[in-house]
Amino acid sequence: MQTEATHSPDLSNLWMPFTANRQFKAHPRMLAAAKGMYYTAADGRQVLDGTSGLWCVNAGHGRQPIVDAISRQAAHLDYAPSFQIGHEDSFRAASDVAALMPAGLDRVFFTNSGSESVDTALKIALAYHRARGEGQRTRLIGRERGYHGVGFGGISVGGISPNRKAFSGVLLPGVDHLPHTHDLEHNAFSRGQPSWGGERFADALESIVALHDASTIAAVIVEPLAGSTGVLVPPKGYLERLRAITEKHGILLIFDEVITGFGRLGAATASEFFGVTPDLITLAKGISNAAVPAGAVAVRRSVHDTIIEASAAGIEFFHGYTYSAHPLATAAIRAALGIYRDEGLFDRAKTLSAPFEEAAHALKGRRHVIDIRNLGLVAGIELAPRPGAPGARAAEVFGKCFDKGVLVRYTGDIIAISPPLIIDETQIGQIFGTLADVLSTVD
Repeated sequence: MQTEATHSPDLSNLWMPFTANRQFKAHPRMLAAAKGMYYTAADGRQVLDGTSGLWCVNAGHGRQPIVDAISRQAAHLDYAPSFQIGHEDSFRAASDVAALMPAGLDRVFFTNSGSESVDTALKIALAYHRARGEGQRTRLIGRERGYHGVGFGGISVGGISPNRKAFSGVLLPGVDHLPHTHDLEHNAFSRGQPSWGGERFADALESIVALHDASTIAAVIVEPLAGSTGVLVPPKGYLERLRAITEKHGILLIFDEVITGFGRLGAATASEFFGVTPDLITLAKGISNAAVPAGAVAVRRSVHDTIIEASAAGIEFFHGYTYSAHPLATAAIRAALGIYRDEGLFDRAKTLSAPFEEAAHALKGRRHVIDIRNLGLVAGIELAPRPGAPGARAAEVFGKCFDKGVLVRYTGDIIAISPPLIIDETQIGQIFGTLADVLSTVD
């Protein structure tokens, strides 16, 4: 073990996800440890985590209550099958999750990732309409620039072109897409929710309904705040209008809260923050503080009951995963939710939202910055692309920030910031100050 720890690993065997593998392996950036707000790089440098890992380590790294809970569970019950057999912690974890969801969304189906949560939610929507005698409702509506994971269901309703194009011939049939809500002309440099375009963007759903007929549409799925596509904040009135239209036509509304769940906006869910309650909420990432892969779908009780009660004796919903409600995952979930509660981290995020917003918008006027958008503890800084090389400028900013000890995320030419909820104002200043310094050096 000592020999392995002191020698660089062979990089050739691992095919890295969403990574330029050749470029990375020529100039690797390696992490060796993590604690609190910081990663330790392989060369010993401290790197401030400005992205909660991948939007997921909401309570900070290496939290002892989570470490202890996982260790105890591994020694006590390392695995239990979830088909036709249960373990007590899975039911307790479901109750803990349900307690944080909007009223009525208190039936919880456990998965292992956001991608699995999305595919599960889509299948629940189809099963619901079939159970209520409207099995012709099979059409699913996503949104341009939406990210819903990498399962075939998720990329079908998703709207990020590079994620779809290699698989376009085998995506789900009967899918349509709403327009995205990003409008630089009217909403550039908005603080919080933009004022322009909310109902206008949402009313595009009425046009889709008119084209396909409501009787064919099962569900609409959107991220309340789109994260992976570059932080697209919903305009005022947008989500409320989507809810009204879907209710009018008997269409289920799914909020993909894999990113926004568990405190990112200063509330347990974006649904709570915006005051708009969907029929299903997909969850992952912060649900376990990323200590163990975990996800869930919170389902309106009436949707659950319709599926359960419409079935004859036996299995009501033919779906699940070998690792659904894995004992280590449920232990991590319960410990993470306990930290959020005991440390008041959702309220902390709400309190820090104002200084975070000020620090983000202080970058206005810096070289290459064409937009800044923010909500809660998430911000997107959009850069003008280099002619003929979209994404290259943001990639350079990412690399230089890492070299200066701050981890940011980039997607296209947008820098995304989403730090752990335990961040303080000094660390907020360090993130955006480092970005300012780096932007002055990038052509």
